[in-house]
Amino acid sequence: MTLYAFNSLSTDEQYNFLWQEGVYLDTVVKKDIKLNLYAINKFFVEVHYNAVTNKLVALKSFKYGTIMDKYIS
Repeated sequence: MTLYAFNSLSTDEQYNFLWQEGVYLDTVVKKDIKLNLYAINKFFVEVHYNAVTNKLVALKSFKYGTIMDKYIS
């Protein structure tokens, strides 16, 4: 799947595809939010999870850029 095809899916479809095909890479914790990084083919997906409310907050897909900086250090 390409990044474009992934972005064209509904949010529920994106999460379902991520859980089935994504490869977990890393987690960064910022206060009560856990940022989980996954790889799918040639792009990445960052899932924002609120540990206090036990809910998924956001999902961001990307190929490269400053969003990746927090995982490099």
